[in-house]
Amino acid sequence: MNNNEKISKEKIILGVDPGTSVMGYGIIVVKDSKLKLIQYGVIHLDKYKEHSIKLSKIFERVLQLIDEYHPDEMAIEAPFFGKNIQSMLKLGRAQGIAIAAAISREVPIVEYSPKKIKQSVTGNGNASKEQVAAMLGRLLNFKDIPKLLDATDALGVAVCHYFQNGKVKTKSKSWDSFLKDNPDRVK
Repeated sequence: MNNNEKISKEKIILGVDPGTSVMGYGIIVVKDSKLKLIQYGVIHLDKYKEHSIKLSKIFERVLQLIDEYHPDEMAIEAPFFGKNIQSMLKLGRAQGIAIAAAISREVPIVEYSPKKIKQSVTGNGNASKEQVAAMLGRLLNFKDIPKLLDATDALGVAVCHYFQNGKVKTKSKSWDSFLKDNPDRVK
């Protein structure tokens, strides 16, 4: 087996759980259909008062993660619909900034709903954060569940993406490459 074949069988996935107080991230590698934990953690943003500073920190940290781990794809949790419109707008901006960081490094992005992530990881779309974290601990072989479950939520996004067969919706980098990659979708 040559080096190109080895590389093609390995995929690094960055999972992101966007937030404006705490943002979770998780990085896994898939090699020969086996999942392995690379890194997970949180970005503390509540110490910054200005929303624009929080967004800047999200952009910088996601770029750092991409530059350090070179993910092949990024999976991100979609904002859920809540009653507080201002909170939803801020969360949407945080998600958009994380997506913009990935786009700036040409990393393909896929979005998953919270229910889809829970269903994919635990088999139950209404599972608690603790249940998701416990299942991820078994799947990825770690025992210490972090205090802030945003980190395991982000790992859940990455694992969900793997379980969804890594179907990337935005793999074409330009209209020309999209047309070339999808001749059946053009009339």
